[in-house]
This record gives sequence, C-alpha cells and structure tokens, in this order.
Amino acid sequence: MSDPFHALEETVTADVTRALAEDVGVGDLTASLVPRDKSCTARLLTRQDAILCGVEWFNRTVEELDTDAEIFWHFEDGDEVMAGTQLCEIEGRARALLTAERTALNFVQMLSGVATRTNRFVKAVAGTKARIYDTRKTMPGLRIAQKFAVRAGGGSNHRIGLHDGILIKENHILAAGGIRAALEEARHVADPGTMVEVEVENLAQLAEALDAGAKLVLLDNFDIVGLRSAVEATAGRAELEASGGVSLENVRAIAETGVDRISIGSLTKDIEAIDLSMRFIHR
Repeated sequence: MSDPFHALEETVTADVTRALAEDVGVGDLTASLVPRDKSCTARLLTRQDAILCGVEWFNRTVEELDTDAEIFWHFEDGDEVMAGTQLCEIEGRARALLTAERTALNFVQMLSGVATRTNRFVKAVAGTKARIYDTRKTMPGLRIAQKFAVRAGGGSNHRIGLHDGILIKENHILAAGGIRAALEEARHVADPGTMVEVEVENLAQLAEALDAGAKLVLLDNFDIVGLRSAVEATAGRAELEASGGVSLENVRAIAETGVDRISIGSLTKDIEAIDLSMRFIHR
C-alpha cells in the first residue's frame, strides 16, 4: 500500500479549511468585541492522561487566522501526557486565538482520543506477536487524520480506502462465484504489492482460502477456540487477522491464540475525546 501520509500537509490544510468554514462562516461575531490590535498569550492544558495527537492540525488552525502567531509545543504527537500538563503556549492576536480555539481543540481532542484508545489496545497485547490495526470505520472526511492518530498511538493502518487494497468479503465471494474465483480475479487486477485479503467465517472456508493460495485471511467473529484452531490449521501458510467483537477485555486472549493481526473498528468509530482547555494568561 502507498504511504497515506505522503501529502499530510495538504490533508491538514484541507481539514482545517473545511472546519473553519463550518465554524466561522462570514465572521466570528463574539471575537469582534475584542480590540483588533490586542495581543495575548494562551496555554493549552490537558485534564486527562492521554497520548497526544493533532499538533499539525492545531498549528494550521491558528496559523490560518494569524500568520504571525507563535506556538511553542512541549510535547510531540505520540507522547504520553499526564492530566494537568501544559501542552503548549501560543502568542498571537487575541481575536484570532478566540476564533481558532474551538476548531483547534476539536482536532486535538478527537485525534488524541483515537491515539489514546489505540495505545490501550497496543499495551494490552504487548509481548505477543499480534499487531493492532484500524479499519475503514472512520468519520467521513477525516480518515487520514484518524489513521494518523492510530499510528501515533502505536497501532498500524489497514487499507486507507477501496483504492489501495482488496478485501474480499462475504458479498464479494457470493458475487464472484466463490473464494477461489474471487482470489484468482484479485490476482489479475491487483498491482504488485497490493494487499489482497479474504474474509472467512469458519474453518472450512479457511481451508478453501488456503488451498486457493490466500496469503492474508481475515477470521470474522471467530471465538477463542476457533482462532486457536485456525492458527493451527494455517501453520504459517498465511497471515491471520482476527476481527469482530474485540474489546479491551478480550484482546489479550485473542492475541495469545497466535494470530498476526487484530483489527478493531472502535479505534476510530467509538471516539472518547480527551478533555483539553485553552486558557488566556493575564499579564
């Protein structure tokens, strides 16, 4: 798969432009109450322990409104931060910082939430060979941002979209005429290096996929016993990915079955934003 972050600057700019247009519209009425030439200093604080993510989105939001603003970060994306910590200090025009505040915080709160949740799963499987993967269950228009946050949390990215990988699911199998037929067609249309994965729902389908030469197989909603049996039956002939019903309570047990990958939709779908605040400093 291609690097989804090769054009991150353009992605960040597009995300911020869209978000500011949504929030600011024709102008910030409340910020207009502040004198135009007033400058200020503000601090960004976290009220929760978290994995920080969203620095570039925060910076771009502020810079879009005040090109002369200066932002001094004490941490980087992927850093673990403790509740009560000052994350950065911002110096700039008061009106601009007031207008930027909510959009900038929204990005960092959401992306840090994704990174933090991902990191909990990564830590839960530490010491096993299993890697934690995201899915396409993302917020529309913010997929690259959320997958960046998964990386910041120590996770791995599954395919970015329908364009850079093949995942043959139940309906594809039915429409194509079977697992073997679908895999053979995938080999014809996929460029070298393109991910080709097939989803199976039982051990019989797993055997069929392996016989057809599958090298990456998604085990859909297998229980622990089924996962162990799948790992034993595969015997290293293909990478195995467990998916469906994964939680912090059972992910360790899933990893200990010997699967190579565990994909979790809730990393980017069930977001619990980190509680942050931006406070102006009285001078």
